[in-house]
Amino acid sequence: RYISTFRPAVKCDAEKNKAQWKTMGPAKVAVPSPKKFLQKHSKEPKLPARKKEQDSKKLPALSVPRRTDHPVIGIQSKKNFINTNAVAAITALPKKPQPIYVDSRQGDKYLLETSGLVPKYIKKKDYGVTPKYIMRRKEVKRAQQEYEASILEHLKEKAMKRLSDEERTSLLQGLKKNWEEAYRDFRSLSLEIDTIPKRLYKEKLELQMKQLEHDIEIIEKHKVIYIANE
Repeated sequence: RYISTFRPAVKCDAEKNKAQWKTMGPAKVAVPSPKKFLQKHSKEPKLPARKKEQDSKKLPALSVPRRTDHPVIGIQSKKNFINTNAVAAITALPKKPQPIYVDSRQGDKYLLETSGLVPKYIKKKDYGVTPKYIMRRKEVKRAQQEYEASILEHLKEKAMKRLSDEERTSLLQGLKKNWEEAYRDFRSLSLEIDTIPKRLYKEKLELQMKQLEHDIEIIEKHKVIYIANE
């Protein structure tokens, strides 16, 4: 049978590396000591030790005397506080009472100044002056009047005539009547438009109705209408 020429070399390598398989299986690790157990906060980072304050720093000045301080004894004043207080009381101006008001039979008193009954508004700087928003309204109204006057002058120059309410109403009714007639003719058309004259007549009615609707909308929207004199 066939025998490989590398058989002796393979056997030699196997014998040399045979000790490498002895570590397979559970690793032989040293068992930790029971005295070195995990303690609480042992893995947290530790801050550096706090440095002591230097003695050269001065303490802030205290507003109260220290416990070790002693009061000054032996200082006397020749001021007569009784006479001084009496003179101050005699020469002082009398205190004005605060104005109050009573709003019940039981005599409940309230300050008059904060009640809203005192007309403080008459002391304002802008008392009696026309407010700014009213002045703006007057300016807007005056500008509108000037604009309308300029339009009237322009219309007079071009000989424009204003339609009266009766003429406007009659014109609007006439347009609506024409639209109803055109709509009646449109509804009377046949369902099948198979000839050119029928199609042209239908398009004519549609344009006529659209134009009438446009004119009616304009007249209803504008109350004042001007027309040129012929």
